[in-house]
Amino acid sequence: KIGSMKMTARSEENEAATRAALPSFLSSLASGGMAGLCVDVALFPIDTIKTRLQAPEGFWKAGGFKNIYRGLGAVALGSAPGAALFFSTYEQSKKSLGDAALTENEALIHMTAASMGEFTACLVRVPTEVIKARMQTSQVKMGLSETVAAIWSEPFTGSSTKPAGIAGLYRGFSITLLREIPFSMIQFPMYEKGKVWCSETFNNGQGCSPLAAAACGSFSGAIAGAATTPLDVLKTRLMLGSDGDYRYKGLGDVFARTLRQEGVRGFFHGLEPRVFWISLGGFVFFGAYEARYVCTKTKTIQN
Repeated sequence: KIGSMKMTARSEENEAATRAALPSFLSSLASGGMAGLCVDVALFPIDTIKTRLQAPEGFWKAGGFKNIYRGLGAVALGSAPGAALFFSTYEQSKKSLGDAALTENEALIHMTAASMGEFTACLVRVPTEVIKARMQTSQVKMGLSETVAAIWSEPFTGSSTKPAGIAGLYRGFSITLLREIPFSMIQFPMYEKGKVWCSETFNNGQGCSPLAAAACGSFSGAIAGAATTPLDVLKTRLMLGSDGDYRYKGLGDVFARTLRQEGVRGFFHGLEPRVFWISLGGFVFFGAYEARYVCTKTKTIQN
C-alpha cells in the first residue's frame, strides 16, 4: 500500500508539473502568432519595396511602387503559424536548456534556443517567402493558387527539366536558415540582455515592461538586420529562381552572378528598408508579444 501511495503521489506530481508547463507553451504560441501577424501585415508595403530593390532585374522592372500589397494573402496565411512555431520552440528550448544545466552561459542558451526556433519556423516561413516574393515581383498579376501552381510546375534549377513539385516551395531553405540563425544569434542575446538591463535600471529587477521590451527588440533587430543583409539578398534571388530568362543553378551561382554583375554593393540592396522594417517591426512585434504574454499569463493564473 505504501508503495502504491508513493507511485500515486509521484504520478500526481508529474501531472501537476505538466499542467504548470502547458500555459507557458500556449502563451508563447498565441503571443508569437498574434505578434507576427500584426507586424507582417501592417508593414507589408515596406517588405515589398525591399524585395523589389533586391530583385536582379531592378526595382522598377520588379514593380516599383505599384501594387505594393501584392502577395499579402500568402503572408496572412503563413505569418502567424511561422511566428507561433518560432516562439513556442524558443521559449520551451530556453527553459529545457536552462533546466538541463548544460551550461551557465545565458547568451549561449539564448542563441541555441533561437536557432532551434528558426529551424522549426522555416518549415512554414520558407514556402510563405517563396510565394510572397514571386507575387511581389511578378510582371503578370497572379493569384495565390496560380502562383503556387507555377512554382510547383517549373524546374527547380536551370540544369533541371523536371517539375520541382513541393521542392519548389522550399527553394532557398538552406540560405534562409543561413540568414535566420545568425540573425537570431545576434538579436536574441542582445534582446534578453537588454530586458535584464531595463528591469534592473527602471523597475528594481521586477521585470521588463512591454514598452521597454519593444525598444530592446527594435534596437537588437536593427543591428542583426544590417549584419545579415547580404544573406537576405542571396535568399531573395534564389527564391525568385531566375534573372530574366537565366535560371539560377544554385546558391553558388547566385553569389557568383551577383558579384560579377554588381560587385560587393549588390549584396547590400535593400539595406535601408530592411533595417527600417525590422527596427519598426521589432518594436511592434516584441511589444505585442510581451503584452500578449503578460495578459495570457495573468488570465491563466486567475483561472
